[in-house]
Amino acid sequence: MYEQVINIERMEQAVSLFGSFDENTKLLEKEYGVSVVNRGSAIKVTGEPEQVSKATKALEGLLMLVNKGEALTEQNVRYCIALVNEGNDDKLPALSTDCICITMSGKPVKPKTLGQKTYVEDISKNTIVFGVGPAGTGKTYLAVAMAVKAFRAKEVSRIILTRPAVEAGEKLGFLPGDLQQKVDPYLRPLYDALFEMLGADNFQKYHEKGSIEVAPLAYMRGRTLDDSFIILDEAQNTTPEQMKMFLTRLGFHSKIVVTGDITQIDLPDGKRSGLKDAIRILKNVDDIKIVRFTEKDVVRHKLVQDIIRAYERAGERAQEKK
Repeated sequence: MYEQVINIERMEQAVSLFGSFDENTKLLEKEYGVSVVNRGSAIKVTGEPEQVSKATKALEGLLMLVNKGEALTEQNVRYCIALVNEGNDDKLPALSTDCICITMSGKPVKPKTLGQKTYVEDISKNTIVFGVGPAGTGKTYLAVAMAVKAFRAKEVSRIILTRPAVEAGEKLGFLPGDLQQKVDPYLRPLYDALFEMLGADNFQKYHEKGSIEVAPLAYMRGRTLDDSFIILDEAQNTTPEQMKMFLTRLGFHSKIVVTGDITQIDLPDGKRSGLKDAIRILKNVDDIKIVRFTEKDVVRHKLVQDIIRAYERAGERAQEKK
């Protein structure tokens, strides 16, 4: 058996590193078939040499996060493991990042993966950013956080959130209530994110003043949106005409973030996705960035990653049979 030792300065570091009931180190032990024990000011890792080396790298990465004040979760432990397994442990220091904003419950909002970090940095540096990838990668949530940050810093005077109301096109007549009540179910995820960042009372106040607008995509036609942070969510369900209409609403001192998942297109048969077209047409335009998320950037339950991988494999098999 082979052993490596990691020295620690304070007992609190070990407590944070191991987690409640040693839940963090148990994940490492299961992944690498090693034993991880704390002996005073040292953490000892025992097992086969190669596996001990990987487990030690993961532990050192997690310890670095702890030292920077990060709270360890199953998600970032698994992400550290994934980086080590891919030979990307040199990227572990990049995981610790500054807080984007604080939610009303006091929770700091930060990127949790390298893909998310790239996304946030590109939003800061560019006028238009496309965030494309599977569910659970934080595309919309982080975009709303960046919008709230810009709004609080008075970098913009308005936040505008929109998404296509797609149910066989944009037919909303079958839903009960007035027009606002008809479109609200489609916009609910955007409301939820804003409520978490700003609180319901602040949201209502800004909404009534016109500083925050949440509306279906059809409401964007004919407008010029100056001094605004604009988010188009579920953009895979736009037509090419709608996407062009939306992007050309861009005014001075504004930013646009477009999010979507091209594997979840709900448009009627025969209709092309405006998101797919935009990615192809705009990929080499200055001041426009396209960030592609993968299942590694999923920050929901581990099963979400497994489900996405299973569907991808099924899709690949279906393509091979054609």
